Amino acid sequence: MELTVVMPCLNEAETVATCVRKAIECMERHGIDGEVVVADNGSTDGSQQLARDAGARVVHVAEKGYGNALMGGIRAARGKYVIMGDADDSYDFTALMPFVEQLRDGADLVMGNRFRGGIKPGAMPPLHRYLGNPVLSFIGRLFFGSKVGDFHCGLRGFRRDSILRIGLQTGGMEFASEMVVKATLHGLDVREVPTTLSPDGRSRPPHLRSWRDGWRHLRFLLLYSPRWLFLIPGLVMMAIGLVAGVLLTKGPVVIGALAFDVDTLVGASAMVVIGFQAVLFALFTKVYAAEEGFLPEDRRVRRLIEVISLEKGLVAGGLLALAGLGGLVASLVHWKVNNFGELNPREALRIVVPSATALIMSFQTIFAALFISILGIRRTKENPEDVAASAVEEAAEAVTRAPKDASAIVDKETAETT
Repeated sequence: MELTVVMPCLNEAETVATCVRKAIECMERHGIDGEVVVADNGSTDGSQQLARDAGARVVHVAEKGYGNALMGGIRAARGKYVIMGDADDSYDFTALMPFVEQLRDGADLVMGNRFRGGIKPGAMPPLHRYLGNPVLSFIGRLFFGSKVGDFHCGLRGFRRDSILRIGLQTGGMEFASEMVVKATLHGLDVREVPTTLSPDGRSRPPHLRSWRDGWRHLRFLLLYSPRWLFLIPGLVMMAIGLVAGVLLTKGPVVIGALAFDVDTLVGASAMVVIGFQAVLFALFTKVYAAEEGFLPEDRRVRRLIEVISLEKGLVAGGLLALAGLGGLVASLVHWKVNNFGELNPREALRIVVPSATALIMSFQTIFAALFISILGIRRTKENPEDVAASAVEEAAEAVTRAPKDASAIVDKETAETT
């Protein structure tokens, strides 16, 4: 079978039959060997029977959520290609050929673009049209290098095997973002075709909740991009803190009417520590995500881990600790020079703060080196060849043992008889 059209459904009695008939009509008109699968997520309004009567195959998906319903339909699909679309009659299922043609041409994922194809009056709320979709799509392109202009178009087509291979996991509305992000990160062939969005045919409110689901999309984009969530903010904070710290260690800095002194030095120290921790978190996240299969392995991170071994991390942490201890010794000497009496904070803090910062970073470095080494311990995984070889060996041993076991049983029965 060439094509399966998958429609997630939750109480779409008003429109599901119309969508199914349109999709079947399109496939029949163009001679496509295909089917329509309605992934029902617990409808209580009779949507299931209406879909069957219109010619669809209905599969029940118990786990709630837009993404869960779609994955249930995708797994149940029999077609080489899958086109998914909402069952609310907002997308034109009679115009599926642009998607099919791109898939036949070798595309792994074909996204619809509503901004290129046209959004009819009343089809999309202004908040989504001018803020939500453009901003989230821009963030997706910035974070992941994707060229997709409409991250959240509900009408899209893909090779079933390609999408199953990248391991989609989210169960809610953020499933739409996850598909584009993971397809991009895994290097799949992603293309776009214009598509039209019309007002849906339902009389009830949509399942989508603007702020809640918008936040879920944004949260997903941030969590899947440690570079923008941790690394870049951390490097910026470290750079600012280091520059300010070096200047203020030498003495006060006056810019116009503003005078920066040791209180600013303490803030600069905090920025360095927090920024360094954020950079380490970026590294932790990348290693963990690659080991667990959430993200494809980053060769740059892998090379960095190979270069920065546990031993080198411990040495670097030790050197920072020595620098920090040296600074503290210098502060004690400074105190002794002042007969262990009251010190001028403006002088003392210029020694103590950098020393304490070095000590804190030394322990961060040591703990990070240990933790990354733990994350890098690979679990032993049997590949299919190993499993097959073990099965053959066990079968051979069983065949070899069988005659001996049978002979032993006969000898035992003979002995008992006599």
